[in-house]
Amino acid sequence: MTCSLISVIIPTYGREEPLQETLQDVLKQDYPNFEVLVVDQTQAHQPEIQKFLDELENSGKIRLFRVSWASLPGARNYAVRQAKGEILLFLDDDVQLESGFLSAHAKNYLDRSDIGAVAGRVFDRMKLADFKPGLEIQDLPPEAMNPGIAWYHINLVHTVKPQQVLSARGCNMSFRREIFEQHGVWFDERFQGSAVREESDFCLRIRKTGLMIWYDPEAHLIHLGEETGGCHDISTRSLKYQITFYHNHFLMGFKNLTFWQACRFFLRLFDCHVLGRPPCHKSGSPIKVVTRFGFYILGFLQALKTVLRSQNSQLYSQESSEVTL
Repeated sequence: MTCSLISVIIPTYGREEPLQETLQDVLKQDYPNFEVLVVDQTQAHQPEIQKFLDELENSGKIRLFRVSWASLPGARNYAVRQAKGEILLFLDDDVQLESGFLSAHAKNYLDRSDIGAVAGRVFDRMKLADFKPGLEIQDLPPEAMNPGIAWYHINLVHTVKPQQVLSARGCNMSFRREIFEQHGVWFDERFQGSAVREESDFCLRIRKTGLMIWYDPEAHLIHLGEETGGCHDISTRSLKYQITFYHNHFLMGFKNLTFWQACRFFLRLFDCHVLGRPPCHKSGSPIKVVTRFGFYILGFLQALKTVLRSQNSQLYSQESSEVTL
């Protein structure tokens, strides 16, 4: 039986040791047919990390692409155009993998032709801390398939049963190449900053292809969730992050939801992230609520401006950026 070529795509920005450890885990995979593409948006690495990357590139173990801009969806689109695989698997640059990880993703595409994407399980250290130890979920609730409220019901940390899902986690997801080339679904590079919700936007558009997103808990990894670096260039505590966080949520809603779905989504966003009610559990201090409301309004206006001003969803990856080898 021929094993499909898997292109493992790792965008990176400002990461050093976590990137090195991620690559070491990827290269230890027992799957016999894969390539590794690293899209490096880092201006300058530590000397020992640069030496490590150069050695991997020179030995043919990875394909290293250096770009002059920083955009997570842009890096993903850029890598897809360079990739050779039939299956495109996206990782963050701060994950830990077991040796059977790629095989777990690949078997789903062999088993069912109607599966167009695989969402893997993510042992996320921050999200694990939000729930009681030992929690296991068999079936996700019906709300997890409703695009207006699903984002507060999709739990890919504690769910132990394979099933259809609405969206994947960006640090652990794979897709058939045909989604990009035949169906024309690409990542929207207008998602800003840390690009939160860019993978949700992408997955919602897969619904038009008729293909299914399948959750497989055996395709699991550990996500370290480093606060800075990775695929973006701003701290989660920065003013820019707060505005782009809401911008990206509103942009996803404007693009993919019906009027009533969007209203429900935006109200839930306000309830959770502005007022701080569960599952967000943020401070209810009046000053903080007012501050978050200001970011909410600015994000809404910025997203509206994005939709009205630009229909070009590939601002970075289609530019003639030179690849430095």
